[in-house]
Parts: sequence; C-alpha cells; structure tokens
Amino acid sequence: MTKVYVGMSGGVDSSVTAALLVEQGYEVTGIYMKNWSQDLPGMRCPWADDLADAKRVAVQLGIDLRVYDFESEYRSKVVQYMIDAYKQGITPNPDVMCNQEIKFKLFLDAAREDGADLIATGHYARVEQSVLKQAVDTNKDQTYFLYRVTSEALAHTLFPLGGYTKDEVRELAKKRGLYTAAKKESMGICFVGKVGIREFLGQYVEQKPGEIIDKQTGTVLGTHDGAIFYTIGQRHGLDLGGGLPYYVVGKDMQKNEVYVTTQLQDESLWRHTIELGSSHWISGAAPQDGRYTIRVRHRAPLVQAQLDSDQITLDEPQRAVAPGQSVVVYDGDVCLGGGIVL
Repeated sequence: MTKVYVGMSGGVDSSVTAALLVEQGYEVTGIYMKNWSQDLPGMRCPWADDLADAKRVAVQLGIDLRVYDFESEYRSKVVQYMIDAYKQGITPNPDVMCNQEIKFKLFLDAAREDGADLIATGHYARVEQSVLKQAVDTNKDQTYFLYRVTSEALAHTLFPLGGYTKDEVRELAKKRGLYTAAKKESMGICFVGKVGIREFLGQYVEQKPGEIIDKQTGTVLGTHDGAIFYTIGQRHGLDLGGGLPYYVVGKDMQKNEVYVTTQLQDESLWRHTIELGSSHWISGAAPQDGRYTIRVRHRAPLVQAQLDSDQITLDEPQRAVAPGQSVVVYDGDVCLGGGIVL
C-alpha cells in the first residue's frame, strides 16, 4: 500500500486532503509542521489550536498524526529572509520561500526518510507527471506560491484539491462531518495568523521616523515610522488626509524617505518591462524565448508577455510591481517557474 504523509495544518483544506486520500486507499499519516510558535504583543500565535484541530480530524479519520518541528529552520530560511528583504527596501514573499525551503524540501525529505512514498498538501494546484498545472478553481489557484518547487519534489507530491472549487471542498468537509468544516481561513502573514506585516516587522526593526514627500512637487506632506514599512503601489496607511488618494511610488532607504503621488498614471507606478533575478524553472531548464502569460502577484490576472531570457516585456503595463516580488510564467495552464523582480 502506498504511504502518503499529509501536511495537516488544522484547516479545512488539509483536512479534506487527508480524508480523500484515506478514501482512495492510501496508507495516510498526518503531519503537523510546527514552524512558528512565538506570541507577539497583543497577538497569540494560534499554533496550539491548529495542532489540536489537526489531531481531532486525524482521530475522526482513524490515522496517526505526528509533529515535525521545523521552527529553527523556518526562522532562518523564511522569517529571516523576509526581515532581511524588507531591510533592503524590497518586498519579499514568505509563502513562496516556505514552499521552497520547508514544505517541498524539509517536509518531503523528512517524510521520505520516515518511509513515506509520497507527500500531499491542501494546495489548490494540480500535478501531472511532475508538471505543475493551475487548479480548476482559478480564483483559489496557488501555483503562484509553488513556482520555486522542483520537478523532483513534484514527482513525490499529491494535490488532491486541484480539481475542486473552495465551495466544493467545504461541502466535502461538511458531508464527512469533519471537525474543521466551518473553520475560517487564516489571513495575514502565513506563519503568525492575523497579525499584519507592519506589526510583525515592528518586533525586529527599530522605528525610524522620516518624511513622506510628494514626488511631483517635492513638498513634505507628512511623516512615517520607517521607509521599511512601505511598498510600491501602497495606498492605505499613509494618513495624509482628504482629497485624492496618494500612492507610494518610491522610497530612499538611505535617506529614509517615502515618495508618493496622486497621479495614478505616474510612470513610477507602472512597469512595461521586468528584469528577473534568481529565476527558477520547475523542469530544470529555462523555457524558450517566446510568448507566455505571466502573473505579477497572487490573484492578479494572467497577462500576455514576451519572455527573452530573464527579461519580460508586457503587452500592457502592470501597476505596482515592486522589487522583491515574484513574477510567475505560464504556458497555458502549465506553471513553468519564474523569478524575483529586480
């Protein structure tokens, strides 16, 4: 019997993933990845509650549940990466790094060492012969976060939810009476629940007040707590009063200045060409130069583009493409890989 270790987070998606695999005849073991347990001021880390929920579902399904403690590796490979990126003035994606370093490397290796043939997660994606494809539910599709996974890892991975919509998954959970059927999705930073990025960074970065400057006129409009907390295209949290909304169009980390404009068509807000760094191609080989679709952020629309080595030329300029973000390249419904915006 094929042994599958399922990453169970205590949420409805991973609960249904485990249930489906049990029904399909796999020998299933649930694994709770303990990646983060630190409480933050005014915010209790929900890890113990999530583990309890995962245990309840495992009991319902009649499977074992084990805990893999990846906290130290997670802190160094995901959390520190994120903090360092923000200190450099760029906008990282910790979910992408978590998938690359933890779920489809550490978890996969540990599971295989323990005797598992395959791993499975509750991601909305499909894998066919080591090729990553978009989920049927295009609104929930999570291939954007999976573009740095290798074809070798995908060869040992199942994504049972790739053919379902979120509503269907909820229905599957209800029909089976799973404890997590009505549990809400966790929002905010992937590893600390509801806390926002600003509150999280505030624990690790000293607040340094600086000026918010109108890019067009050079006028000082207000002050901020640190340029590190702002990203290109940001509109909320500027506290600049009434009138037209202001958008962040740039920042100077040395001077600790944030530049804004009310001009939505300002060239600084739009990118027609994107240079990729740290590119990663799932098959191991870069795709041929040519026409593809790309996504500049999770749930952003797929847009037509020309790929020439690590340069992307967009048919239509895209707004608020910030250095450090990921851009992901697709050929039809196949996710080829992507890179980091320079």
